[in-house]
Amino acid sequence: MNGPLAGIRVLELAGQGPTPLAGMMLADLGANIIRIDRPAGLAWSVPDPADDILGRGRRSIGLNLKDQRGVELFLRMVENADVLIEGYRPGVAERLGIGPTVCLERQPRLVYGRMTGWGQQGPLAAAAGHDINYLALSGALHAIGSAGGPPVPPLNLVADGSGGMMLAFGIACALNAVRASGVGQVIDAAMVDSVAVLMAPFYAHAVSGRWGERGTNLIDSGAPFYAVYPTADGEYVAVGALEPAFYRGLLKGLELEDIDPDQQMDRAGWPALRAAIAARFASRTRAEWTEIFADIDTCVSPVLSPAEAVTHPHYVARNGFLEVAGRPHPAPAPRFGHHPRSDPRPAPAIGADTDAILAELGLSPDEVAATRQDGIAS
Repeated sequence: MNGPLAGIRVLELAGQGPTPLAGMMLADLGANIIRIDRPAGLAWSVPDPADDILGRGRRSIGLNLKDQRGVELFLRMVENADVLIEGYRPGVAERLGIGPTVCLERQPRLVYGRMTGWGQQGPLAAAAGHDINYLALSGALHAIGSAGGPPVPPLNLVADGSGGMMLAFGIACALNAVRASGVGQVIDAAMVDSVAVLMAPFYAHAVSGRWGERGTNLIDSGAPFYAVYPTADGEYVAVGALEPAFYRGLLKGLELEDIDPDQQMDRAGWPALRAAIAARFASRTRAEWTEIFADIDTCVSPVLSPAEAVTHPHYVARNGFLEVAGRPHPAPAPRFGHHPRSDPRPAPAIGADTDAILAELGLSPDEVAATRQDGIAS
């Protein structure tokens, strides 16, 4: 595998949400990742590995970490690793005997990446949670939605997504520090923190009084020139004409040139402006509006379904999606000038590489067979 992380050896304790996202990003950039799965029959997994896009680019070993013999095999793997990723609740790794202290004793240069929802300490550290809960506590969920309506969860993109990316970024930073110091490091990556980082400007706006109720602000659908509108065929277009030049282009494309563009920020006129814009967009199909605005630089885009997005000409021109095992995969990102992109391998089935990985640890064929027979590996 080519990439700026080629040669970096990563152990990923199987999990959900942000942990596999971080692993996918590292694998896409060349890291050699072994996923430690629970033995087949005990593990949670996607029914068809081809659908496990976040799991691409790894090898898999099924290992029973509730058996001390499985723990010892894992620690032998740690001795040759650069990075370990785990997404357990605080204290779980320690109870299994694979916490940071034990692992760093085996490999002093190890980057031990810990991914949680609430962090390693604090009143909620041991509590359960999902993406929506971290959005709720951080204030992000409160800010998303239309005026007069309830908050709207933005899929599980914000907390899981930012958490996984923060973990991957932290690992890259820690690897650089280890290269300079020779000393390993433990990373406490929490989704409640990553969401707060994304929300940084909005906290400032709220304190200064520049942020009003949900759905009434400039970039939360409150402004009629930054909103989504239905078209004649039941589809939608997204409008982001914030700047005066883009706003003028919007009015031109909609043939609303009788509206004074200099009154764009007059909030008293926004209800009438929204009605006028909505009526115009409702008069033609999404395809017609896409064609009209194709040559007007005004931040108007068709709202595509996921299935439509993968075939959009812009993605096609950039090779933005790849077909892997019959599924559309987003291409590895970002792109690097000196590292040609490699197409990712599909996600492995649980334990697909167990025999090979155990052999790399020095186990003989008979010893590998014995670990399977004893339920230590699968």
